[in-house]
Amino acid sequence: MTIKNRFFVLVVLSALLWFNNANAQTLSYDTTYRPGKYKELVQKFNEEPIAKKDYIFLGNSITAGTDWSKLLNLPQAKNRGISGDITFGVLERLQEVIDRKPAKVFILIGINDISRNIPDSLILRNYKKMIQRIREGSKKTQIYFYTMLPVNASFEKFKNHYGKDEHILYLNDEIRKLAAKNVTIIDLYPHFLDEQKRLKAELTKDGLHLIPAGYQVWAEVLNKGGYLK
Repeated sequence: MTIKNRFFVLVVLSALLWFNNANAQTLSYDTTYRPGKYKELVQKFNEEPIAKKDYIFLGNSITAGTDWSKLLNLPQAKNRGISGDITFGVLERLQEVIDRKPAKVFILIGINDISRNIPDSLILRNYKKMIQRIREGSKKTQIYFYTMLPVNASFEKFKNHYGKDEHILYLNDEIRKLAAKNVTIIDLYPHFLDEQKRLKAELTKDGLHLIPAGYQVWAEVLNKGGYLK
C-alpha cells in the first residue's frame, strides 16, 4: 500500500469514527414518556389514606415487583413502584409522596432512563431534584437512595437495557456521592453481581427483574444494614 493510499484509508477511518461518535452523542430521547398504567396508578396512590410513619418504596418495575409489607414484615411499607417509569415520571408524581410526610423514602430509579438514552447528566440532575423537593416538603423524612442493580444480557430479552453498563457504573458512583447531601446510600449493586459483572442469573427471570430469591437478598441487605429501624 502506497503512502497516498494509507493516508486515504486513515482519513476515511477518522471520518467514520467521528460520524459514529457524533451519532452516539445525539441519540434521541423523550423525557415525556409515561408508562401505560401511569395515570391509573398515580390516581390509585392519591386515593390511599395517609398514615403516619409510612415507609415509601419509590421506583419502577423492580420496586413494583414485590409486596414490601409482606417481604419485610413491615405493615407501614407502601409500594410506589410503576413498571417502566423514569426519573421524570417520579418527579411528576413525587408530590403525593411528599404530602404523606413519610418516615422514610427508599428510591431506586434510572435503569429505564438509561434504556431510553436519557443522558446521565439529566438523570443525575433529577436525583438531586428529588432530594431537594423531599427535603423542602417533608423535612423529617429520611431519604435512602439505592445504587442501581446490574443487568444480565445473556437472557436476551430487554436489549435496550443491555450493553450500557458504563452508564450504570457512572451513575452508581454519582449516587454514592449523594451521601454528602445527608442521604443514606444503600449500595445494592455488589450484592447482585456475579463473577462476570452481571446480574446473578439465579436471582432474575429475564436479566433485569428479580425473582423472589432476589428480593430475599434485598431484604437481607435492608435488615442487616439496620435501615428499617
